[in-house]
Formats: sequence, structure tokens, C-alpha cells
Amino acid sequence: MSQRDSIVAPPAGFSPEILSKLADLETALGAVIRGKTETVRLSLVCLLARGHLLIEDVPGVGKTTLAQALARSVSGQFHRLQFTSDMLPSDVLGVTIYNVQSEAFEFKPGPVFTNFLLADEINRTTPKTQSALLEAMNESQVTIDGRSHPLPRPFMVIATQNPLEHHGTYPLPESQLDRFLMRLRMGYPDGVSEREIVRHATMLSPQSIAPTLVGDDVLQVQERVTSIAVEESLVDYMLAIVERTRHHESLALGVSPRGSQALYRAVQALALLEGRDFAIPDDVKRLAVPLFAHRVVINTRTTLVQRRADMGERIISEILSQVEVPL
Repeated sequence: MSQRDSIVAPPAGFSPEILSKLADLETALGAVIRGKTETVRLSLVCLLARGHLLIEDVPGVGKTTLAQALARSVSGQFHRLQFTSDMLPSDVLGVTIYNVQSEAFEFKPGPVFTNFLLADEINRTTPKTQSALLEAMNESQVTIDGRSHPLPRPFMVIATQNPLEHHGTYPLPESQLDRFLMRLRMGYPDGVSEREIVRHATMLSPQSIAPTLVGDDVLQVQERVTSIAVEESLVDYMLAIVERTRHHESLALGVSPRGSQALYRAVQALALLEGRDFAIPDDVKRLAVPLFAHRVVINTRTTLVQRRADMGERIISEILSQVEVPL
């Protein structure tokens, strides 16, 4: 079995028990999301890197199933919101109401006050409601009527969206896309996996997953991720890729410093899942596309023969082939 397929020996100073739980978690997710080993692993990377996950693809390929399975695998609060065109920001954040008995205004928390928020079909709601999540995703708090309210820890938004070509969708603004650590594409399963899905549909439900980790476990691993060693040459490699995006002729907007930080954290998280206490160039290669493709803005002068998402992925892959890899 290859290193990519399983979590191996724990990095120095890290609890073998927690790493074993992560391996069990990855196995459980793989049992529900058949034939998508890399997608499952990258979703765990997102969790351990304190990031938010955007899952984009056509309807019916398992976006919501993956989001639910990941959220239910950790013992904590979980809320699912089906985003619609008539949803208001208060439906997400909560509202302040007047209590007649106490003769005072009281804040009633909304669904965002949870450990895992599944924002299903997030691009079916209006930009006004989409923007309600900006502060929550960036600062783990929300401000209502001038008062800041901290969110539970850990806190993760797992959003799904349909491609923009589908009816009734609103494109997420660049500022919102930049809040997502990575965007994953599910794709159709291979023939063998789809046969298993068809035959064992009732056995592959996210509700069948028993929580493997508790919130404190997640916080411990997230803290441990920050101690994974990243050589200066590898940092130079990441920044060279970022710099290329800012001067590419087909891009009107390159990767932001938030994107650079996101890649650094994700590389550390992937190294930990691979059983290493140091990062390697291959970590950067695997993560650059899912972390950067949704952050770049395609130049309008570029001929859009493909969808914007496809163009972003193609350009990031092209840049990866051009930047020298450190030895």
C-alpha cells in the first residue's frame, strides 16, 4: 500500500492514538464516498488546516454526501442549511428580539453557531445572504447590532455549489471564494465504484458514520499541524507559484496573501496525514490546484472555451509545470 493511500507512522511527538483515529476516519469516509480516495484525503486536509471547504460539481455526484459524512465524523454540533433565493442573512446568523418578560433585547443565535455548518447549494442564495458568512469564515465570530459573538471551536463551513451554468445560481464573489481554503470537484465515479453505490445505496449513508473524533481531538491535531517543518526552499517554491499567478497574461487577479497562507497550512496538514513531520514539494504540487484555481480571476480578454473553473485549474497546472521544483 502506498503512502498516499494510508496514514503511516506518527510524526515525532504526536499521539499515535489520534493518528489511528484519523486513519479510521479516512477509512469510514472512503466507505461512504466510493472511488474518491484523493477527494476524501483532501477534505481531511482542509479540516486539519482550519479551513473551509467548497465542493463544486453537477447534481447527484455526492457533494452533499461528502459534506455530511465529514461533519458527522466528528462529535460536535452540526447544522445543515439549504440555501434558497429567499433566504435572509438573519436566517444564517440569528436575530436580536425584544423579550417582553425581561424587558430587554436578546440575541437568538442562528444555525451558524455550530461546529460544522453545511451550506448546501450556497450559490442558490443572493449575494447579500452569501456575504453574511464572510466574517464568520474569516474571524470565527459574527457581529450583530454592534456586538461580536464568538463561534464554537472547531468551526468549519462545508459548502456545496452547482456549476454556474445551471439555472437559478448566483456566482460567489471573489472575496467569498477567497475564504474557502480549497475547492474540490467530485466527478463521476468509475464503473466499479458506481456498481457498489447502486447495489449498496442504503449502506452508504452519511448517517451510518459513527463519530471518530471529538472536538478536542480536532483542536489538538490542528495545533500539531503548525509544528510541521517547512524548509525555506519550499516556501520560495510556493511564493514563486503565487507570483506567477499575479503576472500571468490570462489572469486579471492572482492569488492573494491569504491564499499563500492557506497553501502553507494545507501543506503542513497533508504532511501530517502522510505521517511526516516535514513537508515536501509533492505536497505543494498536489494542493496548488484545489487551493488556487478558485482564487484566480480569468482575464476577460481570454477566450473562454472552457468553464471558468476549468480555465483556472488549467492555468495553475500550467504554472506548476513552469516553476522549478526545489531539490
